[in-house]
Amino acid sequence: MIAGAALCALVPAALVSAGSPASAAPQQYQPEMVTALARTLGVDERAAVSRLDREAAQRQRLADLTRGGLRVDGAFVDGGGTLTVNTADPASAARVRAAGLAARTPARGEAALNRVQAQLDQLATRQVPEGISAWGVDVAADVVEVEVGDAAKPQAKAFLAEAARFGQAVRVKNGGRALQTQATVYPGSKMTINGGSGYCSVGFGARSSSGVQYLVSAGHCVAGAPTLHLNGVRFAKGTSSRYALGSNSVDMGIARVDSGNSIATQVGTWGAVGNIAVRGGQRAAVGSSICKSGATSGWTCGTIKGYNVTVTYTDPNGGPNTVVRGLGSSSVCTMGGDSGGAYISGNQAQGMTSGGPTGQQCTYNGGNQAGKSSYFQPLSDALSYYGLTLNVG
Repeated sequence: MIAGAALCALVPAALVSAGSPASAAPQQYQPEMVTALARTLGVDERAAVSRLDREAAQRQRLADLTRGGLRVDGAFVDGGGTLTVNTADPASAARVRAAGLAARTPARGEAALNRVQAQLDQLATRQVPEGISAWGVDVAADVVEVEVGDAAKPQAKAFLAEAARFGQAVRVKNGGRALQTQATVYPGSKMTINGGSGYCSVGFGARSSSGVQYLVSAGHCVAGAPTLHLNGVRFAKGTSSRYALGSNSVDMGIARVDSGNSIATQVGTWGAVGNIAVRGGQRAAVGSSICKSGATSGWTCGTIKGYNVTVTYTDPNGGPNTVVRGLGSSSVCTMGGDSGGAYISGNQAQGMTSGGPTGQQCTYNGGNQAGKSSYFQPLSDALSYYGLTLNVG
C-alpha cells in the first residue's frame, strides 16, 4: 500500500493543539496547492492562481451581498469562471451586477428544484430505486438531473414515471454507473476500523462548545461506533452516525478524538505536494475547483458539480442498497478506501469523501482524469448538524 504519511497526521496534543497558528507567515495559497491544481486542470500556475483568486473574491462578494439582505436562489461558476447568481427581480439583479457578478432570472431556480428533489427523495424512502444511480439539482442547467444506470429495472421504471410528472424540471441522463461507498476492506490501511483490515481516510478536526475534539467523517466510516486506529494505535472512537446500510441515510458522522491526540489543521497530499493549510470552511460555489486527499488514490483534483444530490449506493458484498441524500458531487476521482478523506477548495475545507462509481480507477496523485466523478458529504452541513466548530490553522 501507500508509503506516505497518513492524511491529516495525528500528533500528540502537546505538539499541535487545535486551532494553533501555522509556523510560517500565512500566504494566500501554498505553492504546492497551485502546482497540483495547475497539473490537474492542464493550465500553467499563473492561470491556476488567477482562478483561485477570482473564485475567492467572487465568493466573498456574494457573502457580502447575502449579509446585506440579498435573497439568492442559487449560484454557480460558469464555464468562463464567472459566479452567476439566480435572482428574482431587476433590483436584485442590479445589485449583483454592481458587485461584479453575473445575474440571471431562471425558469425555476434552486428553491423550486429542491422541492422537486424532495419529492423524488420521498419516493426513495418507500422503495430503493435500483437502476437509478443518482439525482440532484443542477443549478447551472436549472433542472434536477437523474442519472440512470439500468432503466429496465422495475424500480427504475417506476421512479422515472414519477419523475416525468415534473416535465422539463427533470432531465434524465443515461449511462450512470452503479455507486458504492468507499470504505473498501484492504490490508495495510491508514485509518483502520476497529483495528482490522477495513479502512477509511481521515477527515477534518472540529470541536464542541465545551472544547471536546472530534473527527468529522463520512457516516459509513463510523457507523456502529468503531474504534479508529492510525499505524496500529487507537486515536478516536465513533460516537454518532446518520448512515445505516439498507436505510434512507445521510453520510455524516463524528468520532471523539482520544486524549493526547489531535488532528492537524493541514491536509496531507500523499507526497504529491506539501501539506495544505485549512484556513476556513466557507462553502465553494458549483463550478469551483476542488481537491481531495485519500488513502487509496492520493491527491486528486477537479471541480464541484452540484450540491444536495441523492444517490443509490450498492453493497459490493450483496447486501441491501442504501439511498443517501444531501451529498455534493464533483469530477474528482476517488476509489475504495478514500471514504472520509478531506476535500478542500483553495484553503477552505469543503467535505469528506462519501462514494463514487463502482470499479472506478484513478491515476494516483492526480493528473488529467477526465470523465471521473465522486460524491462528498459537505462539511458545513455536518458541522451544523453536530454543533461543532472547524479547527483551522
